[in-house]
Amino acid sequence: MFNSKSSEKSQRRMVPLRYVLMPIAIVFTAIVLLIIVSALAPKPEKKPIVHKAPLVEVQEISPQDITFSIASQGNILPRTETNLVAEVSGRVVNVSDKFKVGGYFAKGEQILALDDVDYQIALIQAESNLATATANLVEEKARVEHAEAQWLLSGQSLDEAPVMAVRKPNLQKAKANLKAAEANLKSAKIKLERTKVVASYDAMIQAKYVDIGQFVGTGTSIAKTFAIDYAEARLPIKQRDVMFLELPQINQASNQSAAVDIQLEINGEYSHWPAKLTRYEGVIDSKSRVHYVIAQINDPYAVLSNNQQPELRMGTFVNADIQGKSVEGVIAIPRDALHGANTLYTVDSKNKLHIQKINLLRTDSKFAYSLDEFPRNNRLVLTMLETPVEGMDLRIAGDKQPTEKLSREDKKSADNSDLVGEG
Repeated sequence: MFNSKSSEKSQRRMVPLRYVLMPIAIVFTAIVLLIIVSALAPKPEKKPIVHKAPLVEVQEISPQDITFSIASQGNILPRTETNLVAEVSGRVVNVSDKFKVGGYFAKGEQILALDDVDYQIALIQAESNLATATANLVEEKARVEHAEAQWLLSGQSLDEAPVMAVRKPNLQKAKANLKAAEANLKSAKIKLERTKVVASYDAMIQAKYVDIGQFVGTGTSIAKTFAIDYAEARLPIKQRDVMFLELPQINQASNQSAAVDIQLEINGEYSHWPAKLTRYEGVIDSKSRVHYVIAQINDPYAVLSNNQQPELRMGTFVNADIQGKSVEGVIAIPRDALHGANTLYTVDSKNKLHIQKINLLRTDSKFAYSLDEFPRNNRLVLTMLETPVEGMDLRIAGDKQPTEKLSREDKKSADNSDLVGEG
């Protein structure tokens, strides 16, 4: 066994040298060939570096006549609320089927009735007393005529007659009793009428406090109602917006009230109610420093007309757009094009950028408005620029412009900010 192992080792040592050198030669040859091919290949043509100015979108700057719209929010309130109370006492003997919260009553319609037996008796007694007083007056007048005739038989004038002789006090008392009887009759009729509680205006029941069979005394609360012929929206107005509204004058009616669009989102869709500005409260809130105006919405529950709009319930929080004044020569600037408080980017006819500060007339959620004048051929830049520089070149979307070429040396000094892409 020893001899066999020694022979294997000797065979391994006798491997030919060419098997070792051949792979190395192949790798070396491949590297040499690659170097030669690379050296003989044509060099790529040098292309000029193209410098692209920022691409921006623009719009024309054109003054126009604008009617401003002032946005506000507020609650829908009834124009009148009434706490109905019993003016006479009695037991509730009849109530309307609509006497419930949310029930509607037209003006003059009966809501409930109290037991009126006692008041009918009082009316009969008052009528009887009036008839008695009338008869007493007729009788006393006859007595006065008889007394005057007796006095004249004495040969003296009536001016000389004592008042008791011609029964003048008795006549005055009879006349006074007649007036008292008439007043008592009128009072009895009024009390009888007040046993019937009726709506003083087109009203809806907000709360009820009594029901049939209940005894109520004078002054007892019966129900709470509110008017539905029209509703009111109390709208706050900021101080800076007051100058853009045609506010009604205090205690002065105007037939040219500003239009108001009341808006409310219902089931994902916006409903609108036409309204008009009817009143200015004339007081500034000491905490919020806002003014309040009142807009009137007719027939909010759509029960007085053929109005097909949905109900606008009391207490609803709504948005409102109030028609304001019209101003001539106004520039409307999209809010996205306004940078900072009052800075704009414009581009001239040579496509050069200009950074300009403006005076703002007012702003809203979509636009800023200015009365400033701009160069005739300048356009408003709508695209956001990362590093705007006064006078820098711009490319206008939709315009065909030649490109500017830079040498390789210029590339090293080019500002990376000039390679801003489209905003």
